[in-house]
Amino acid sequence: MLMTKWNGIESVHEYLVTTLSDVVPKPAWGETSYFYNPGLQLKSGTYFATIKERDSQNDNASALNRPGVWRLNIGVSKKCYLSHFGPPPPRPGKGGVVEGPWDFTALDRITPHPIYRWMSWIAVLSPTAGTWVKCQTLLADAHSRAQITFERRLKSLDRE
Repeated sequence: MLMTKWNGIESVHEYLVTTLSDVVPKPAWGETSYFYNPGLQLKSGTYFATIKERDSQNDNASALNRPGVWRLNIGVSKKCYLSHFGPPPPRPGKGGVVEGPWDFTALDRITPHPIYRWMSWIAVLSPTAGTWVKCQTLLADAHSRAQITFERRLKSLDRE
């Protein structure tokens, strides 16, 4: 996607719904979730990215209550995740944060997701245009992962 101007959340949203195929956005819980769902064949499709704009009771490690701070979350493939961060840790307890050396409040830095790292999710707070270029590659990987998962789910429904 050629961008004439970086507009943060608006640029990310526009990219997700116009550049990647069959993406359906759904707002809920203080964030917008993005699902791969061609033809709306499944009730929700396959979740692969979110834009989170505020803290919640069980997810406040990024301090999203700061002015202008938001988080892009990307559910990449395990292979992609491993190449960036190594093996994911165990799932944290409710309201907990995954262990590791990352500062989950740092702006414009790609890190494991503070809670969903164990599921191969990554995150970046308020990316700049330069970091956004890197995020597009990660989103392409997540979109491919979502397509594979979607097809698997459709096949399992056909067997029922």
